[in-house]
Amino acid sequence: MIYSNLDFNHKTVLITGGAGFIGSNLALYIQNNFAEAKIVVFDCFRNNECLDNGNPISYGHYKNLIGFYGEVICGNINSKIDLSMLDNFNFDYIFHHAAISDTRAYNQELVLKTNVNSFYSVLEIAKKHDSVLVYASSAATYGNLPAPQVEGNENPENPYGYSKLLMDKIASQYSIENSNMTIVGLRFFNVYGPREFYKAKTASMVIQLGHQILSNKSPGLFRESDSIFRDFIYVEDVIQANIKACSPKKNGSYNVGTSTPRSFKDIVDILQYELKTSLKINYFDNPYSGYQLNTQANIDLAAENLNFNPNFTLEDGIKSYLPEISRLHGEDIL
Repeated sequence: MIYSNLDFNHKTVLITGGAGFIGSNLALYIQNNFAEAKIVVFDCFRNNECLDNGNPISYGHYKNLIGFYGEVICGNINSKIDLSMLDNFNFDYIFHHAAISDTRAYNQELVLKTNVNSFYSVLEIAKKHDSVLVYASSAATYGNLPAPQVEGNENPENPYGYSKLLMDKIASQYSIENSNMTIVGLRFFNVYGPREFYKAKTASMVIQLGHQILSNKSPGLFRESDSIFRDFIYVEDVIQANIKACSPKKNGSYNVGTSTPRSFKDIVDILQYELKTSLKINYFDNPYSGYQLNTQANIDLAAENLNFNPNFTLEDGIKSYLPEISRLHGEDIL
């Protein structure tokens, strides 16, 4: 589906973090719909480095880019030398998705250097090339504030959310100082869909519960999961938001969700219906403190300024996603 009147043919597009979940979906969307676009993926890719919590520092994976025929540059967003490899291009559009995206990454120095310091470099590239810049912000900027979450009322409770709020503030100031530039931030809520598998433990509950059920294991949920709600948004709607953000009515940071929160139990029920199973749910205590009980994106501003309108219900998204969930069942995460 083509989401706007913009024509990316004969344009040069940079996607940082383009081997990750959303970045790879975006790269393939543009390739599949605009055959004459020149697409450059910049990603550090996965290595053996892990965060203190044991999760990989990078979720970029080459398998996410199988079928992608554009240019791929392996580089670290924190490295000026690596970024200099982009000097040979003149970018019309930049989608900035490179980040430490683990909400339970507590190495503040690493998170802030990777997410905040590097953002200045990306902004300067966009200014130099006169590029449209769309970047990934996050619903983590809201922390545990009550739903619905509305732009302008933020209270991050982890380094990741704080880094994204700083990025939003930097972008806002940069927009004021460079009024001719297009700069839009997208605050993603709970995204799920194809190419998230290599996020391992941080992949959505949709694929994790799907694989439990496919293994004939009782799906595991926290106690009282029927009263824990999330704004789950299918990755195809996130791609829509990225594309529409290239021609906004005004710059800003906008919520990207469905505005319809659903429970984790809803996920299990939909999966079991589609897979024709009736496994008993295994309930256990929630081990996390400060756990969000309800996220719900107020998308009024995104609708007004980006013409964003999500197309997928949770039922639609899971049904569309199931072939990929089944294909990856049992595959090595490495």
